[in-house]
Amino acid sequence: MSDSEVMAPDALLQLLLDGRPRTRAELVASSGLARSTVAGRIDALLTSGLVVPSGDGVSTGGRRPGRFRLNPAARLILAADVGATHVSVALTDLTGVILGRLTTPLDIAEGPDVVLAEVVRIGRALLHGIGRADTDLAGTGVGLPGPVEHSTGRPNHPPIMPGWDSYDVAGRLSRELPGPVLVDNDVNIMALGEHATEYADVEHLLFVKVATGIGAGVISGGRLHRGAQGAAGDIGHIQIPGHTELCRCGNTGCLEAVASAAAIASRLGVAGSHDIVELVRAGNTAAITEVRQAGREIGTVLAAAVSLLNPSVLVVGGSLSQAGDHLLAGIRETVYARSLPLATTGLHVTTTRSPYDAALRGAAVLVQRQLLS
Repeated sequence: MSDSEVMAPDALLQLLLDGRPRTRAELVASSGLARSTVAGRIDALLTSGLVVPSGDGVSTGGRRPGRFRLNPAARLILAADVGATHVSVALTDLTGVILGRLTTPLDIAEGPDVVLAEVVRIGRALLHGIGRADTDLAGTGVGLPGPVEHSTGRPNHPPIMPGWDSYDVAGRLSRELPGPVLVDNDVNIMALGEHATEYADVEHLLFVKVATGIGAGVISGGRLHRGAQGAAGDIGHIQIPGHTELCRCGNTGCLEAVASAAAIASRLGVAGSHDIVELVRAGNTAAITEVRQAGREIGTVLAAAVSLLNPSVLVVGGSLSQAGDHLLAGIRETVYARSLPLATTGLHVTTTRSPYDAALRGAAVLVQRQLLS
């Protein structure tokens, strides 16, 4: 059996993900697979329910050929975005369309047993709310607010996640939920979600999350770049010259200790991102000054990233990105001043188009790509 025949189910499903019905002949032409291979695979996919008939195509003489399309509701994906102070869980169909979602406050410091039990509870509640069973799940994607070793899916010395280091997140969830469980850090899944839903035609994208912490997700050549151990994009712990603030990682002068929402909130004497955003929107001069300066500090690091990676789109997300244009203005000011003209030619610096959905959609993309591989 050739490599192309082994990959046939993936190739056909990938073609059908756009929702457009196709005939067998069209699938043969688009996939480059043999007619007999396509026919056999279509029959198998029809039996599984992943593909369904969808009317007839145009006749070229004789009987009109049947068309087939993906059945996106055949299986469901559970997507979880675990934050420092919240858990968001959604159900999506196979194309990533969100069918239901629920967010609940929960401190990550409660530990993995408590937090992951809540993910399971919410997931089952969402399933049963639309009349579906656990067995309808194709898999589960999870984003965590800390470093994740890509090969194992286990948190690796996460600064704000006591009790989580090396915890087998996938193993814990797999005991209660069917299908594969895939785990990544929250910024990577936000980058995946933003890229898949808003910038699918962009080959090189840098997503930056500015919230309790700061991190980046790197899309290069249309694919998420994780690095050797999954630590690519950890810009929050790059040292900023002239700063000595103690970071929660144990080092001093880290970008996160200087310019994160937690750092700004501490200097302003408020609780967190929500309060900062409200102050900025109310025109508070001190808050506006802090946010813009944070943008400049972040821009200093991003200027180096732009020169190194040469993205065409730089997207700023996270809770602090909602503070009007002040954060973005500070980032743009430094990035364009410190990067060479060639690196910034055509560079689009903007805020996220999916402030509430990017992480959940990215978690679903993790599972979707696993199914297609």
